[in-house]
Amino acid sequence: MSLDRSLKVSANLAGKRSVLTRTERIAKMQVDKKFDPKKDKVLGIPKTLVGKG
Repeated sequence: MSLDRSLKVSANLAGKRSVLTRTERIAKMQVDKKFDPKKDKVLGIPKTLVGKG
């Protein structure tokens, strides 16, 4: 039995992300030395735009 055309999800509908996920932001901030996991909290960190490329 096949899936109806209206129920199929196209890969093109996903679009581009504009900001990083929380774990990606924390990793980037740790590299930039702007986040210390021992004293900073993970909630309330600033949004980080996805870089080009």
